[in-house]
Parts: sequence; structure tokens; C-alpha cells
Amino acid sequence: MSALFFYGTLCHIPLLEAVLGVGSNALTNRLKTAVLPDHHVSWVKDQPYPMIEKAPGRTAQGVLLAAVTEDEEERLRYYEGAFSYHLSEVSILVDAASETALCFYPMSNDQVRGADWVLADWVRGWGEMAVGAARDVMARRARYDAETAANLRPFLMARHWSRMMARKAAGPTTRRNTAKAGDVMVHDRGVGYNGFFELAEFRFDHLRFDGTRSPRVTREAFLAFDAALVLPYDPATDHILLIEQLRFGPLWREDPQPWVFEPIAGLVDAGEDPADTARREAMEESGLQLGALEPMVQVYASPGYSTEFFHCFLGIVDLSSFAASRNGLASEYEDIRSHVMSFDTAMALVQSGEINAGPLIMMLYWLAAERDRLRASA
Repeated sequence: MSALFFYGTLCHIPLLEAVLGVGSNALTNRLKTAVLPDHHVSWVKDQPYPMIEKAPGRTAQGVLLAAVTEDEEERLRYYEGAFSYHLSEVSILVDAASETALCFYPMSNDQVRGADWVLADWVRGWGEMAVGAARDVMARRARYDAETAANLRPFLMARHWSRMMARKAAGPTTRRNTAKAGDVMVHDRGVGYNGFFELAEFRFDHLRFDGTRSPRVTREAFLAFDAALVLPYDPATDHILLIEQLRFGPLWREDPQPWVFEPIAGLVDAGEDPADTARREAMEESGLQLGALEPMVQVYASPGYSTEFFHCFLGIVDLSSFAASRNGLASEYEDIRSHVMSFDTAMALVQSGEINAGPLIMMLYWLAAERDRLRASA
């Protein structure tokens, strides 16, 4: 058995517990506060994680985990292994006494230093997402290698960010039922499918409208992401911009016309404001620098079985000189064509069925209701 010293995010004990697959407080008797002399920990510039570097005269605060088993070391290697870290032997101080331990140390020094690392600041902003994503990563250990799992981690973080946003911005309950603790009880969860998306199988019961409880039933839910959607609109010319791309839903429904008109859209990154996502995606998918953004609606795409949630915006922009273009990120294999058309033309395509994506139709009808106001202020 070995002892491991941690100086960064794994000093957050709930995260360490998630990586090792143990329960709360299971590591208490094996942890000690420790320091690594002549080192300093900083934020990586513009990233939600730290870096360590040699710094004579300074100390890196951390924790020491004793009696690390081979399985625990393997789990830690899997979690950290895809990030250019390797286990190195270091001399640490525990209660002013020198000890030898292993530490995940960077193999390169190409990271850009930011401000001094403060664990409590990271926990407030990123801790919950990181703990949830760590459980998700470790659940994929039998399916994916460490590098593949690491590439999935930003998306897994985003899924937990979606849950945080849902709790903070739940819609009002002036007419619908107001949920109370215990109204819905999830009793167990099956294996399901864990990939980029998840398919969760679970058993639950709930309080019925007549005051009785439902029987326990087994259901499945598709675990997707929050997305920001934006419809670029030029009120001066009354034109909109749509994008067109191949979509897999129509393809697997065996629709002979799987290319679809849609608004600009993209997944909301972990910690990102959906409005910022809308602006970023507008640039990536059409090269547009949006002006003012107007919130439209926030909706579940298909609440019967999916967690997918849409933050919809209208983006004010000058389209008078926009030229049709092909855009998209090569890294995501996107092949996107932009179209500028009048509002009336778009509505005619809705009526003919050529526009058949529900979110776009919803956003066009929102625009129809607000169009006079927007045009009057142009």
C-alpha cells in the first residue's frame, strides 16, 4: 500500500470519495493535512482547475491519503491519467515531520498560470458539478479508456450544471401542483446506458392528485443537456437567419428528407450563461456577431421522457449584407448552411411543412407576436 498527496481538486473530500467509489466519511481515518515544500498551486488561466509548479520558499497545501490500495490507485490513475499527470515520489511535511508520498505531477509545463489557487472558491463554483461528473466518469471505466472518458468530462459537467440551473430557476406554480418533499420517490436505478448521452432506468412512485400514492413503476428517461437556441432577426428588413443541417432523428425515422431548417443552437457548457452560449454558437455556426438578445421562452423539449431543456433567444442583428455561408466546427463534424429569408417566407415554409422542427416553429410564432414592437423600435 502507498500514500498519496493531493494538492488540487481532490482535496475536496466528496470528489475524492466519488473517484474512489466510497461512501461519505469513509476516508476520514486515512486523511491528514500535509504540505509540499517549495511548490505553489495556481489556477490555470481561464480554466476551472489548478496547476502546480516548483517555487522555492513556498508551500503547496494539501491532504495525504494513507494506505492506498492497488484498486484505489488504479481508479485515481484512470481519473487523472488522461491529463498528462503521472505519479511521482515527493517529500511532504505532516505535522512538521518529513514523509515520502506519491503525487500526481504534471509531465509538461505548458499551462498558463492564473491567480493563486483557493480550494474554497473552486468548491463554491465547480464542486457540485465535479463530484457528479466524477461519478459519471468512473461509471464508464469498464466501457471507455481514460482519454475517452476525459473527453466526455466537460459534457458530464454540463449535465450537472443543467441540474443546478433547474433548481435555481424553476418555473412558477400559480396553477399547477407545487411539489413537496416526498411527493416523488425514486427507489432504485438500473444499469441503463452510459455514453455521451445516458438512458436511465428507474423505479418510482408519486403522490396522485386524489391524495393516494401510485404503484411503483419502472420507467426510462433520456438524459440529455441544456441547449441555447437563438433566432437571428433583422427588424429593419424583417429578415431572419436559419441554418440547415443533416439531423439523425429524421434519418432514423426513415424520413427521406433528413436535412432540417433550425435556429442556431448549441449545448450550454458547464458554468456558462445560456445567453453567452447563444452568442458563441451564432459566431460558430453562421459567423454572426449578435447585438441585443431578447429572452423568448425556456422549455422542455419532450418532458415525457427527456431532460433536454431549451433556453430560447431572439438575436437582433443586421442581415442586410449577410452572404449565405457554410459553417460549423470541423472538430464536431458539423456541416451547416445558413439561409437568410423574410419572415413571411419562413412562415410560408411552416405552412407547407418544409420547416418541421418544433423549436423553430415555436420561436417563429413568438416572433410573430412581438414583430410589430420590434419593427417599430428598429
